Amino acid sequence: MKISLFYEFPLPRPWTTDDELLLFQDGLDEVEAADKAGFSTVWLTEHHFLEEYSHGSAPEIFLAAASQRTRDIRLGFGVMHLPPAINHPARVAERVSTLDLISRGRVEFGSGESSSVGELGGFEIDPADKREQWEEALDVAVRCMVEEPFTGFDGKHIRMPARNVVPKPLQKAHPPLWVACTRPATVELAAHKGIGAMSMAYSGPAPLAKRVAGYYTEFEERCVPTFPMLNPNILAVGGDLSMMVAPTDDQALERLGIGGGFFGFGIMHYYATGQHTPGRTGVWDIYKSVVGGDAGLGGGLGRGAIGSPETVREFLRTYEQTGVDELILLLTPRSHETTMESIELMGKHVLPEFIERDAKAVAAKAARMEPILEKVEQRRRPMDAPPFDENYSFGGLPTGRGGAFTATEMTDAMEALAADAQENAEQIAKLKAAAAQDK
Repeated sequence: MKISLFYEFPLPRPWTTDDELLLFQDGLDEVEAADKAGFSTVWLTEHHFLEEYSHGSAPEIFLAAASQRTRDIRLGFGVMHLPPAINHPARVAERVSTLDLISRGRVEFGSGESSSVGELGGFEIDPADKREQWEEALDVAVRCMVEEPFTGFDGKHIRMPARNVVPKPLQKAHPPLWVACTRPATVELAAHKGIGAMSMAYSGPAPLAKRVAGYYTEFEERCVPTFPMLNPNILAVGGDLSMMVAPTDDQALERLGIGGGFFGFGIMHYYATGQHTPGRTGVWDIYKSVVGGDAGLGGGLGRGAIGSPETVREFLRTYEQTGVDELILLLTPRSHETTMESIELMGKHVLPEFIERDAKAVAAKAARMEPILEKVEQRRRPMDAPPFDENYSFGGLPTGRGGAFTATEMTDAMEALAADAQENAEQIAKLKAAAAQDK
């Protein structure tokens, strides 16, 4: 089982001028330390308008910075929202590919639909359309990464003509694909498509083991791949899986404080029962009033990788036994200094045995999956892409309704340059004439 980190970038109020600056600078230091410690991947969420709960609205920017301070750790979108009003699929392909190139092929591409009313409503997306939008957008984004040129798409929610989207990713044919799976039905969907399932782990190891077994059964029996690269993997993310490691259990609990439950509370606030006034509602204040200073409610032993290295090792082994391929540990509101020590303790005293066992497990899984992958590949169908019209081209001035020119910046600029050139020529002629008279 691989062990990774998950960043939401929570920032409880009250805020000072430099809080957001420190949030991201500290995060970069932590990711650099996590790379040295041996964590598998750093996963970043993408959220918009969810103040205090998540300030991670541009994961590709942070991951690009992190790529230049790390060597081995993989860089995961966990996840990028694909409704085109949030991220157009061509821009998704461009950003994912660029990050893959500057990180030398370390990108994990997780995607999702978005679920909160703050985000869906903020971008005026009808929730009834979001699954269709995700499916269309993922198809188009992957095709933009692999086709030369992308031959166009005319769907219900996305229309795009033929264009050659550049750059292309370093990983061929594309980085590993994942989808956020809050519901068991989405885990099945991931297996049907042959992509990785990012399963939310709210209910502990026993239910997770059933979900893992179900994913691989669905993959073997019903997967009909269309994407060029298969990614038959399932991981567990977030939920109650906070991380705080300290020399003793008591110290870990003290350092975690009440922050361990803020992730779950934020989900309820923004996704379910809360009412929010932008820029006014104090989410952390409400959370503190609910928790009442009880660290047991905020996150305690048994609810995450919280405790001494010995305690954390035993906790992680219970998840390793489920057969899950990767476990993502959540970094909730906490101090930077204790997080750095926690990462260091994980690297020295916890991760080595899991890294060693994972290497063996990956080799055994590859042998076990070989005949299954052959069977799945026999069901493959090509992506639904129209043939490229070799006579198609584009150029000239953009035109609007009725054929009227609506973007004449270049012609205006050319006319201005011509006028300037004429004026300059006349001025030079006058200067030459004056100089001749002086002689």
